[in-house]
Amino acid sequence: MNAPLLPGAALGVMGGGQLGRMFVHAAQTMGYRTVVLEPDATSPAGLVAHRHVAAAYTDAAGLAELASACDAVTTEFENVPADSLRTLAERVPVAQAAAAVEICQDRAAEKRHFQRSGVPCAPFATIEHEADLAAAAALLPGILKTARLGYDGKGQASVATTEELAAAWQRLGRAACVLEKRLPLALELSVIVARGRDGALVHLPVQQNLHRDGILAVTQVPAPGVSPELAAQAVDCAGRLAASMDYVGVLCVEFFVLADGSLVANEMAPRPHNSGHYSLDACDVSQFELQLRTLAGLPLAAPRLHSAAVMLNLLGDLWFPDGTAEPRTPDWAGVLALPGVALHLYGKTDARRGRKMGHLTVTAADAESARATALRVCECLGLPAF
Repeated sequence: MNAPLLPGAALGVMGGGQLGRMFVHAAQTMGYRTVVLEPDATSPAGLVAHRHVAAAYTDAAGLAELASACDAVTTEFENVPADSLRTLAERVPVAQAAAAVEICQDRAAEKRHFQRSGVPCAPFATIEHEADLAAAAALLPGILKTARLGYDGKGQASVATTEELAAAWQRLGRAACVLEKRLPLALELSVIVARGRDGALVHLPVQQNLHRDGILAVTQVPAPGVSPELAAQAVDCAGRLAASMDYVGVLCVEFFVLADGSLVANEMAPRPHNSGHYSLDACDVSQFELQLRTLAGLPLAAPRLHSAAVMLNLLGDLWFPDGTAEPRTPDWAGVLALPGVALHLYGKTDARRGRKMGHLTVTAADAESARATALRVCECLGLPAF
């Protein structure tokens, strides 16, 4: 693709979740037509796109229909089959490319890519056979993670002894796994970069994140515990990872900051990321507009943070206060009475515990004010303080 795709062109999305929905909104705001391929007839993205191709991600007819209806295609989650992206790429430009997505789909391949790119990560070992357990035990205590299809804390277990390691591997179905050495963590951060076909690279501000039960709960920007030097190191590492894959699109890299202040990469997501949702309200260019620009070949303007922000993830548990059996609507009116609060709900048809239903962004002139209001939101909704 040489000339940029201008408003009026059709952009396709593989996947119908909330990330696809927010991409569709960004594309429609700028005058693009949108097509979503997703098997679920009530998916968040499919319901708002101009056209919904209701088909499985591997369905040949569905892929052909998407390719014929679009000028370019992106994906909203990393577990789209890479072979389907290759099939689409034979007919239309695709970003993110199958080869890069494949690396992010396999934790072992991802760790090796960190090493090849000179980006530090936790010591790790791969476990594919029972004989691998003994050698991997030298890394204990550690975190055992399935090599594929794990997300939001799923497919992993904390293990401290050889017996626990063997038992956890059995519980995970004896699937291929990665054992990571447990390190003393001070905090977690993430960097979202966007890279164009010409190699141009821009990034969002470094985000400081808090996870609960493996799911992102809170993002703060500017990152309160991150020095400018550490932020620059994280951005440099993320840029190197993107360049070494010849990556086109939006890439999120999550890092751990250790107790000694050093930085290690945790994992990559070849797509917009939950920790970048604040950019819809706090930046002049959101992560979803960056995804659009990389896909369409438009110039990449460096995003500017115009407001300090706190993002609070909203899980389905909010609809079931005090263990109630029937869902109840949270106190949105009370929350929206607070200054600088923006509510984003994803249009999911039913609330379930642990399901991502939406997020709230609190913006303010400074970080202290944003955090103070966010804590009032937490109190109003019954969320834990941070």
